[in-house]
Amino acid sequence: MSGTTVNTNVPRLKWDDASMKSSYANVCNVASTREEVVLLFGMHQAWQSGQKEVTVQLTDRIVLSPFAAKRLSALLSNVLKTYESRFGALNTEASKAKEAKEA
Repeated sequence: MSGTTVNTNVPRLKWDDASMKSSYANVCNVASTREEVVLLFGMHQAWQSGQKEVTVQLTDRIVLSPFAAKRLSALLSNVLKTYESRFGALNTEASKAKEAKEA
């Protein structure tokens, strides 16, 4: 027998998607307090550039503990790293502004 031990006290995780709904968002914002992190998701339909005002229709709010938010951050980082290695870098407005500051 090898030196590896298996913890048999860890419960098996079962995903129940019976009540799950799917939503699409092209806008996301985040707010936080000491006790929670709030993710806001929605849609904007600003198809024309140069508009003075853009309305975002918020559709979903997800409230997380800071610990769950940190785990989500790590999961998203890993998924995006894999995505970019396969399909190329994603250039967001935030990354463009950071690059402009560093130049």
